[in-house]
Amino acid sequence: MLIMGIVNVTPDSFSDGGKFLDQDAAVSQALDLWAQGADILDIGGESTRPGAIPVSEAEELCRVIPVIEKLAATVSIPLSIDTLKPAVARAALAAGASIVNDVAANRTEETMWKIIAEFRAGYVAMHAQGSPLAMPANPIYQDVVREVGEFFFGRLTRLIAAGVAAEQIVLDPGIGFGKSLEHNLQLLAGLPAFASLQRPLLLGVSRKSFIEKLSGAKLNQRLPASLACATLAVADGVQLFRTHDVAETVQAVRMAEAVLARK
Repeated sequence: MLIMGIVNVTPDSFSDGGKFLDQDAAVSQALDLWAQGADILDIGGESTRPGAIPVSEAEELCRVIPVIEKLAATVSIPLSIDTLKPAVARAALAAGASIVNDVAANRTEETMWKIIAEFRAGYVAMHAQGSPLAMPANPIYQDVVREVGEFFFGRLTRLIAAGVAAEQIVLDPGIGFGKSLEHNLQLLAGLPAFASLQRPLLLGVSRKSFIEKLSGAKLNQRLPASLACATLAVADGVQLFRTHDVAETVQAVRMAEAVLARK
């Protein structure tokens, strides 16, 4: 199992917006997450929370590229760029990132995928209903697990046609992105359905608002539920976990692995 630590170089991310907008603070946070056991660092310069204001390409580049350059010269683990802009992805890969985490993998044009193929980069293809920055208030699915699985199959087909090798691709069901509480719970329960695609799954549930909708837990109270989702997902074959709380997630996931290895 791999743990992806979140580094938001933004003023408005839902959990830690503004804390690491300063580049030195962002680098310091990334190094701290590395020390806590992160296997990958995911650097983002544009919030994708509901209602977030879009950031210009120039501003996003200004936020993330210096951080990636400093980290690339310091850490020995892979760096991921969390972006939906092809130009930002290209610049980040040139600066030392090796993975693109794309919350807009439901895009229709292939520019991003051609860049992934060119750099032979890792690619996280996340499902979302609608635009990540303009998701429907009342998302509708007939069968959310089946429909997300169909999206994954179609996206794998298009990515491979664009020159991206299957081995470069990780799939993310996009918990919280255009899904209701019930949709999120159905996806979490249905994770084994995606095993037939034979690609690693990434799960991002850390501190998300669906936890509050279920339990009433406010933002700083959602760690226990986040860890519960992660440990259950270990048993369902999820291989990557994206989280703000690296040390706690490492401990929970490693314990789940140890118990499951003895069954």
